Amino acid sequence: MGSILKIEKVSKVYTSGESSLKVLDDVNFDIEAGDIISIVGPSGSGKTTLLGLCAGLDKFTEGEVVLCGKVLSAMSEDECASLRNEKVGFVFQNFQLIPTLTAIENVMIPLELQGKRAYDKAVELLDRVGLPDRMHHYPSQLSGGEQQRVSIARAFINEPEILFADEPTGNLDDNTGSRIEALLFELNKEKNTTLVLVTHDLELAGKTSRIIKLRGGKVISDSSQMQAV
Repeated sequence: MGSILKIEKVSKVYTSGESSLKVLDDVNFDIEAGDIISIVGPSGSGKTTLLGLCAGLDKFTEGEVVLCGKVLSAMSEDECASLRNEKVGFVFQNFQLIPTLTAIENVMIPLELQGKRAYDKAVELLDRVGLPDRMHHYPSQLSGGEQQRVSIARAFINEPEILFADEPTGNLDDNTGSRIEALLFELNKEKNTTLVLVTHDLELAGKTSRIIKLRGGKVISDSSQMQAV
């Protein structure tokens, strides 16, 4: 189907005064459209930083990222924002819902930013994630699992080509987390979206088709490459 995300010799260095910290060091991989990938590694290995760079949410120090055929370093901030809004979905560990908006208003945001009609599609997605009776509730009136369902509905409303999920079950109990996992994979299959998942949960990672392992900012293993040998 072709490459949807290409990471070429990417490094990320944070500098503070005269000290610097290299969080990512010469990272390389290529993701095909339709793949389901997990990125794993210990705390501080660079997983979340890498996800942010892949999605154009942060700037890399060296290398290049090509997302949905677009070279990110050649794009302005506004162009990157438009690319994310039209082609990319996000699910975060802490949900990142806007507290002053209801569930349905949160879900509608990506399409409304594109000037598109969003209400009917938001209703459909909230029904699909099992929240037809909670759509007019505010985040503070929802449980953690319900907030993550809203977040998933929001992630899929723009029919993204690629979805990035950062520890999507990290703040949930085991039973709720299992239901959220199942929902994420079901919707991903239905919509034929590429899924890139950051997780510390090796059981969850084992359900993906490829595992990229980071340690100390470097890729130390890539399961698909190992299988290809």
